[in-house]
Amino acid sequence: MTRPPLITHDPGLRAVARVRGVREQDSRLGLRQALAEHHTSEGRLARLDEQRDRTPALVESSVTEFLATRQSLTVLADALRAARADVASRAVVAAEARGRWQHDRTRLEAVEMLLERRAAARRAESDRREARELDDLAAQRWQRRRVGRGGGS
Repeated sequence: MTRPPLITHDPGLRAVARVRGVREQDSRLGLRQALAEHHTSEGRLARLDEQRDRTPALVESSVTEFLATRQSLTVLADALRAARADVASRAVVAAEARGRWQHDRTRLEAVEMLLERRAAARRAESDRREARELDDLAAQRWQRRRVGRGGGS
């Protein structure tokens, strides 16, 4: 079993990335919950709208039937108002949750980009060092060949 290499570069920035990653994940879960609640609220409103649409029109009926129908329509209208207010409220919550998640995601991406840039800079510096060493080795080899052939100046 091989162990992963120990990461020694940018430990503080990596800790910031972990914290921001957790925040982004939490805000994403909050967004998912807010969207699910908004969807449920919209479904309740749609069912109430369907119920209203299925309610028969008032035709000639007895006073008792008229009053009962009127009372049920009043209750339904109150439920529809409450459901619309709930949908609007949950839409605001979902929009706020989306904004929070986007903010957290942007902050996480900024740290990840900085880590990538630093890693790229380290790779570039390592490549320059390696090229310099290879140039030195090639120069030494050339010098040895030149001296070995007896060619001074």
